[in-house]
Amino acid sequence: MALPDEHVRHLRRALAQAHKCTPSPSAFCVGCVLVVRGVVLATGHSRELPGNTHAEANALANARALSPAALAALFPAAPPPASADDLLRAADVYTTLEPCSVRTSGLAPCADALIAARVRRCFVGVGEPDDFVKCEGAQRLIDAGIEVVWVKGLEDECLAAARRGHDSPSA
Repeated sequence: MALPDEHVRHLRRALAQAHKCTPSPSAFCVGCVLVVRGVVLATGHSRELPGNTHAEANALANARALSPAALAALFPAAPPPASADDLLRAADVYTTLEPCSVRTSGLAPCADALIAARVRRCFVGVGEPDDFVKCEGAQRLIDAGIEVVWVKGLEDECLAAARRGHDSPSA
């Protein structure tokens, strides 16, 4: 069964974010979009914020940085949310690459950040290849009760974006 066009559209937005990343031979270029009730709450991409940051963590940080007025403007027909964290519990995450479960930098993995935010669902463009570490992010999300949906049809684009800057990309 094909996913509704809206999911592909949001994942394409995440791909556009991935293309904003500065390529690196030692890291993936990932994009992320947080969507609540069809409205884009925030976006993020790898290394967008200082400190070797990842796309999902940056999108969460960008959402949490929104002012009450900005949140009210995004959702004018609804009662104003108390905080971005309240909205994150209803969020769908669109990420070009499976959220990481291990960080060699010692920072918290993105899967753990999404679990802590209690997001609703995670739409993934492609699984993280074992280029650097073995990733079990999708399974961590599932174990925490977060639905994981693998978006079919954009895997090659998502993987090509992720590996920008790598010397010898392999399939």
